[in-house]
Amino acid sequence: MKNEKLKAILDEALENIRNALELEDINERRNRYLGKKSELASMGSQIATLPPEEKKTFGQEMNEVRTKIAEAIEARMAAIKAKALEAKLKRETIDISLPGRNETLGARNPFYIVKDEMTEIFLGMGFEVADGPEIETDMFNFELLNIPKDHPARDMQDTFYIDENTLLRTHTSPVQARTMEKAKGAPIRIICPGKTYRRDDDDATHSHQFAQIEGLVIDKGINIGHLKATLELFAKKMFGEKREIRLRSSYFPFTEPSVEVDITCANCGGKGCNMCKGTGYIEILGGGMVHPNVLKMNGYDPEVYSGFAFGIGIERVAILRYGIDDIRKFYNNDVRFLHQFKKKD
Repeated sequence: MKNEKLKAILDEALENIRNALELEDINERRNRYLGKKSELASMGSQIATLPPEEKKTFGQEMNEVRTKIAEAIEARMAAIKAKALEAKLKRETIDISLPGRNETLGARNPFYIVKDEMTEIFLGMGFEVADGPEIETDMFNFELLNIPKDHPARDMQDTFYIDENTLLRTHTSPVQARTMEKAKGAPIRIICPGKTYRRDDDDATHSHQFAQIEGLVIDKGINIGHLKATLELFAKKMFGEKREIRLRSSYFPFTEPSVEVDITCANCGGKGCNMCKGTGYIEILGGGMVHPNVLKMNGYDPEVYSGFAFGIGIERVAILRYGIDDIRKFYNNDVRFLHQFKKKD
């Protein structure tokens, strides 16, 4: 650069721009070196007084100085802004090492897990779900199920009466009677899940409130082989393919013949252990062929139609499935108990 004064202005400007620390400093340098009252602006007015041969060179050098100063100002301004942003981000940094405030998710009661699974299994077999009132009449709860007044079977079921003719149902069998009444002699294949109530001791294995899933099939040609096949399929779907069932003769007033149904013990695989008391089997439900009297009272000709019925305690299946040691835990609303059954992703 030939003009020493322009060189001196450029050197001074670049040094001062490098030393600027704030945006206000940069703006001050811009006004000082590029403003209308700057020394460069004053020197620009002298171009008209120069000889023609010097005007071009002087003008080119002035433009070069002005460009270099402007570029230095923009670069320094960008650096100051970047430094300010970095400092701001450091001040506002969130410490992600601190524990967050997570929402605590609940867990389903194993009672409902098992109830829904049992229902799905029977729906897959072609059953339909039927429902009925929990407050029942003596007629549907007892009479139409071949349990007349003063029948010995009432001894363990006479329970919570509202009046002489109304009570909390002791089983879900009244739903079967109501369904048969509505069907008017047509074939039936239903399950009846729901709560039941009986006067009973409250201990680890008994409760005044419990739930059942009862099943009923009525059609022509139904026999006990159909009952066994249905329950065997249920047991394998619910407890695993290796589980086997056995039928033991029993008595229920609404079925004839009646059976207790046992399942091979999961603990010993049927070999015998303390859990199954050395038998290799654990009782899970009762059932049998629908009693001819029940068919007659509910509008079916026992010479034409036959059927089977069964009843499964939902809590009992859940206890066997999960190894629960106290039936009362299903109803105590203890979240520590429920969290054991929280679904894992």
